[in-house]
Amino acid sequence: MNIRFLSPAAIAIATLLAGGRATGQAAMAPGTESGFALFQKKCTTCHGNPAVEAAPSPETIRGMPPEKIYEALGPDGIMAAQGAALSDPERRRIAEFMSGRPLGSARLGAASTMPNQCRDNPKLLNAPSPAQWNGWSSDAANHRFQSTAAAGMRARDVPRLRLKWAFGFPAGVSANAQPTIVAGRVFLGSDNGFFYSLDAASGCVYWSFEVGSTVRGAATVARLTGRASSHYVVYFGDGRANVYALNARSGALLWKSRVDEHFVARITAGPRYYNGKLLVPVSSSEGFSAGTPDYPCCTARGSVVALDAATGRQIWKAWVIAEEPKPYATQPNGVVLSGPSGGSVWNTPTVDPERHAVYFGTGDAWAAPSTTTTDAIMAVDINNGGLLWAYQVTADDVHLGGCIGPELSAACPKVNGPDMDIGNSPILVSLAGGARLLLAGTKAADVLAVDPDHDGALIYRVNPTGANPGGNYQLGAPAILWGGAADATQAYFGMGTGGLAGIETATGRTLWVFKPEPPSGSGVLSLGAAPTVIPGVVFEGSAQGVLYAVSAADGKEIWRFDTARSFDTVNKVPARGGAIAVSGAVAVNGMLFVGSGYAVGSAATAGNVLLAFSAQ
Repeated sequence: MNIRFLSPAAIAIATLLAGGRATGQAAMAPGTESGFALFQKKCTTCHGNPAVEAAPSPETIRGMPPEKIYEALGPDGIMAAQGAALSDPERRRIAEFMSGRPLGSARLGAASTMPNQCRDNPKLLNAPSPAQWNGWSSDAANHRFQSTAAAGMRARDVPRLRLKWAFGFPAGVSANAQPTIVAGRVFLGSDNGFFYSLDAASGCVYWSFEVGSTVRGAATVARLTGRASSHYVVYFGDGRANVYALNARSGALLWKSRVDEHFVARITAGPRYYNGKLLVPVSSSEGFSAGTPDYPCCTARGSVVALDAATGRQIWKAWVIAEEPKPYATQPNGVVLSGPSGGSVWNTPTVDPERHAVYFGTGDAWAAPSTTTTDAIMAVDINNGGLLWAYQVTADDVHLGGCIGPELSAACPKVNGPDMDIGNSPILVSLAGGARLLLAGTKAADVLAVDPDHDGALIYRVNPTGANPGGNYQLGAPAILWGGAADATQAYFGMGTGGLAGIETATGRTLWVFKPEPPSGSGVLSLGAAPTVIPGVVFEGSAQGVLYAVSAADGKEIWRFDTARSFDTVNKVPARGGAIAVSGAVAVNGMLFVGSGYAVGSAATAGNVLLAFSAQ
C-alpha cells in the first residue's frame, strides 16, 4: 500500500499492513500512530477494561519510561505471554508510543552530555526584534512570510546558501518540531523527550530541558512582565497534553499545565501567544485504530485552550464538539461505545485582533453523530472561547481507523467517511480595498477562501491541480495537509503529489505549479510541507528530503539541497536527514533553518537532524 500521503488514521493501518515500516524507513517515531494502533488492537482487552482490575490503566502506562514497558513485554517480563504474540519491532513501537519517547533517550539526550556547550549565556536583551521567527509563523495571522529585513537575505542571495552547521538529536528517530529563532537563539523540541536552546550562529547548546515526551509543535517566546524582574519565556506542548513555560535564558521550569485529561490527548502543533494569553491546540491519537472490537471507542474531543501565559491557569476551553460524549451501546464482548467524539485540532490558531477572534481548522468525527464543527474552519471569541461561527468543509465525515477486515467494532460507521481533516492553520489576508479572507487547504488539494467578516461565508474553492474542486481525499492523490503561506498578493500551498502551487489570493486563480522530477529511485515526488516565503522566494520541502527554493513570480527552481543523507554535527551525534514533510524552513538574520527527518507516511527515511544554512 502506498503510504506517502495518508491521513493519521490511515498511516497507522497502512503501517501495520506493511509490517510496521515503508520501504527504506527506519523505526517509526514514538509520537506516531502505529504504536497506539497496536495498543488498541492487542492490549485494550485488559488495559482500560474495568472488569480486569489487576491491569494498569492506559493512563498509568503512559507515565512509564519506554524501557519498563518494553521489558514487561519481553521474554522475561510480567507480560511475556502477551508479548510473545508481538514482534520485537511491535513491542518497541508500543513502548515508545505509550511513553512518548525512544528507548534510551533519557540517558543520551541531555545537553550536559554534549561537547559543544556554549561558553557563556548572555541575557536576551534584543528580544523581540525584527530578526526573529517566533512560533509556527512569524506573525499571528499565520502568513509564514518573512520580510527582507528579518530574513537578512534577498532573492539574489538564495543560490549562495551553504550548510553552516548541523545539530543531531540524540536518540531521536524523527525530527519533528519546527525551530523558533528569537534573540539569536534557536528553541526546539524533538521526539527524544528533550527541549533545547541553541545558538543560532554556531549551533552550540545553551541548555536542555527533559520533557519526558515528544514535542512536535513549534515553540513560542514572549516577554513575561509584572514580576520583580521581567524575563523571556518559551512555551510549548508535548505528547501528553502538557504545556510548559520555561525561562528562555536558563531553561528553568516556570509552570506546567495539563490542558486535557484524556489519556491520549496530545499537542501536535505550536501554541500561539497573544496579549497575555497562550492559545493551545489539542488533538488526540484515539481514532487511529479504534475500530478494533476490544477498544471502547471513543471519548476524546479536540479543542483550543486559552491559558494565562504568566501562570498557566486556564481561562477558557473551546471544544470542537460541544456535547460531552456519552455511552450509547454495549458490544457483546462488554465493551462500551461512546460518542460524539473527534474533531482534533492539528494546527496553530490564527489571531484576528480586529474581530477579537481566534481561527483554527478541525478534524473529522470519530463517533456519530457528526457535528457541523468537524472538518471545519472555526472562529471563537478570544476573550471567552464562545463560538462565533464555523464553516464546515465536509459534512457527515465520521471516519475511524481500523474499520477494515473481518473483525470490526460496532463503533465503525456504516460508511467510513473520507477523512477530510482541516489540519492546517487558516491564513488571514487583507486585499486591496480592505476586504479580508481566510485561506485554508483540504486533503483533496482544494484551496478555500472564506470571509471572516461575514460569518465565514465561502468566497471561492479552487483546485490548483486542475481537478474538480469539492472532491474527497484519495490515497496517493494530491492533498494539502500542513498548510500554506502568503505574501501581499499571492498564496502558496504544498499539495503533496500535486506539487507546489502559487495562486492569486484575491481570486484563487492558479499562477503556476512547481513539480520537479523526483530524486533518482525515490518514486513519486511529494511536496507536502508547509511553505515559507521571503520576498521573491518560496521555500518548500519534500518527503524525499529535498529542500527547494523557487521563484514566487513564476515557480521556477532557483536552489535545492538534498538533506536525505548523513551529516557531521556540531554536537558529535550521528545524524541523518530524511523527509521534510510537515514543518517548513525558517529564515532569520541571513540564515535558513530546517529540521529534516519527519518520515511518517512518506517515502523517505526518518532522520534526526537540524540544518542551518547561510548565504554569507
